[in-house]
Amino acid sequence: MTTSAEFSVTLEKLTYGGDALGRMEDGRAVFVPFALPGDTVRVRAVDERRGHVRAELLEVLTPSPHRITPRCRHFTVCGGCHYQHLDYPAQLAAKTDILREQLQRLGGVAEPPLQPMVPSPRAWNYRNHVQFHLTGEGALAYAAHQPTPQAPLTFIPITECHLPEEMLNDLWPNLQFDPGLGIERVSLRAGTAGETMLILESEETPALEIEAALSVVHLRDGESLVLAGEDAITLQVHGRPFRVSAASFFQVNTLMAEKMVTYLLERLSPSASATLLDVYCGVGLFSAFFAPRVRRLVGIEISPAACEDFVLNLDEFENVELYEGAAEDILPGLSDSVDLAIVDPPRAGLDRRALDALLARGPRRIAYVSCDPSTLGRDTARLTAAGYRLVEVTPFDLFPQTYHIESISIFDRG
Repeated sequence: MTTSAEFSVTLEKLTYGGDALGRMEDGRAVFVPFALPGDTVRVRAVDERRGHVRAELLEVLTPSPHRITPRCRHFTVCGGCHYQHLDYPAQLAAKTDILREQLQRLGGVAEPPLQPMVPSPRAWNYRNHVQFHLTGEGALAYAAHQPTPQAPLTFIPITECHLPEEMLNDLWPNLQFDPGLGIERVSLRAGTAGETMLILESEETPALEIEAALSVVHLRDGESLVLAGEDAITLQVHGRPFRVSAASFFQVNTLMAEKMVTYLLERLSPSASATLLDVYCGVGLFSAFFAPRVRRLVGIEISPAACEDFVLNLDEFENVELYEGAAEDILPGLSDSVDLAIVDPPRAGLDRRALDALLARGPRRIAYVSCDPSTLGRDTARLTAAGYRLVEVTPFDLFPQTYHIESISIFDRG
């Protein structure tokens, strides 16, 4: 077969990353973006390897029974959404199957103790934070879908998006930027009380005329400069306010953040005599709810902005300690044992040094908050090899319409 060859294939399942997988007559796997299990499709090969072929969808010959009409005109061109053509219950089932397969293949868990996926109360308009790039003409744009991993990254101007919260969708189409400002990224954040923040990232502070009633912050190398309004927004979770500054991370789906907090409180069952370690603690989302329930809480966070927010968000508690730095640098220096641990690492998962130092603290129960099932699988294998037992895995659908999978895994010692 040569690249650009056309052929038909029936697809079997979705894979992590959003592609549908089928088999060619010679047994090789074929990966097709924007196709679905049960589809029979006509495709064109765009990247051929020894063991697999990547193809682009040309025509759906026989549709899957779960195929629906996408809501957005940019679907299949924009790289942000992957499942708009799949009904929501089927999205949840597909993500659960992918998580199971990753735990089996990478984690070595023959029968993962998977719980039903917790659906998002909103399948649309759930994001409190949205990021854009600018085209050369100053139009707001998203990264385009890349047909192959080697394809250059390009950006497409957009006229609609159905993932941001309504207040952000009312705002962003009215933003106008002159060409040549040198702005690398434009972000918008929405607070619970209706406040909005515009975040600009560039090497030089741009000259702007600000007419809307919103906060504007310029970021450069993690340093922030307030151009208008406030330097932070407030997000509420279970009625508790959290200060979130421009450079700090916070879960983009506020309603699902509440469900995750509730789950952690139930599964960790903190006691008044316990010491809890919150690694990658951010602005203190989880710590704030555990601090009044434990004897001592220790947070670790690398972001200076998030650390400043953490201190303000948990200022009322006297039993809280915060260490600023990388987990792999801070954890080995902690000598005390801990009873409970929450880890919420980035997509790369737990650094091996951080994992080893965590194990040395000997927590009886670990809650692992994951945003990447492949690194979760890898770290599950490491934890079980160290004597921990995987008790339960619960996926949370923080990112409807996309392939991203959030989950919380509970590990017990011995």
